[in-house]
Amino acid sequence: MTSSLPQPHPALRTALCELAGVRYPIVQTGMGWVSGPELTAATAEAGGLGILAGATLTLDGTREAIHAVRERTGAPFGVNLRGDAPDLPERAELLVREGVRVASFALAPDERVLRRLKDAGLVVVPSVGARRHAEKVQAWGADAVVVQGGEGGGHTGAVPTSILLPQVVDAVDIPVIAAGGFHDGRGLVSALAQGAAGIAMGTRFLLTSDSTVPEQVKAEYLRRGVADTVVTTVLDGIPQRVLRTELVERLLRAGAAARLGRSLRHAVAFRRMSGIAWSDLVREGLVMRRNHDLGWSQVLMAANTPMMLRAAMVDGRTDLGTLASGQVAGLIGDLPSCAELIGRIVAEAGTVLDRLTAPAVPAVPAVPAVPAVPAVPATGEP
Repeated sequence: MTSSLPQPHPALRTALCELAGVRYPIVQTGMGWVSGPELTAATAEAGGLGILAGATLTLDGTREAIHAVRERTGAPFGVNLRGDAPDLPERAELLVREGVRVASFALAPDERVLRRLKDAGLVVVPSVGARRHAEKVQAWGADAVVVQGGEGGGHTGAVPTSILLPQVVDAVDIPVIAAGGFHDGRGLVSALAQGAAGIAMGTRFLLTSDSTVPEQVKAEYLRRGVADTVVTTVLDGIPQRVLRTELVERLLRAGAAARLGRSLRHAVAFRRMSGIAWSDLVREGLVMRRNHDLGWSQVLMAANTPMMLRAAMVDGRTDLGTLASGQVAGLIGDLPSCAELIGRIVAEAGTVLDRLTAPAVPAVPAVPAVPAVPAVPATGEP
């Protein structure tokens, strides 16, 4: 991390900063096909916690991506894994061997894996969308938890951040990182005021100049308003917030048979790309079916997510791929670098905190009105 980073307001030095070894309590989430070495390293260099997306990479690909981040920065960073990945123990051991600072999970990992990572000195930070899940991972030994409200992009719940965040903060004793609806310094201060130790942002970091997402895809996000997302289960059987594109509209109108056929093709393509054996895919499907109470047709549909995201985020095909997005996309109108983005969030948060903590200006007492002098009646004398 460069030594030229601005000193933050003292209130921005939170438990998250101490845990992750970063300067600012700002997390860039591990978005599949988006959070590659470039974006992760740029975030880390700017003083935030960059999270490398490992869920859509092979084991060897994850190792190579970790090395690529290290070539770009010496700052701490994290790696995001799927808690239900069939090769999760091997991936966890990779993080241990590589000396990664933070292990991030979109779904809570097996308790044994979590404890193995902690015993090796990693900071373990699962993401949850409900209070009971936060309580469970705290009992297992998680160091912190990301809590995403319904405004967030991708897989999400129904409870808004403003309600879910204080509920979880009151229920657990570990640092809570707020996600869903954040993009500026005002949001950071509001999260801290509700007891969070920092904020996590996905859509806002996707829309930076350091993001490798194709420019035409970024332009699609930038032209959208706050009402241009939809939460749907037609993609993989689990509620997911995406931009309301023509493709999504067609999928919403399509019958179950058509969606199932698309999912089967995507399952075959993802298996070929990832190198995962069919037996492992079936085992992964069993875990998903148990954890999310899905039918087999919905489990098969789950293959939609990685392939349809890749079509858009890597190939730039918005006509073939989906665009996971938080509602906050409607408030974003530019593509700053990660350094510019984090710098202005920190500066704005400091300004807001200074304003809120400034001593009150004493009111100036009102000057009493001077009573009018009554007029002297005329006497007619000179």
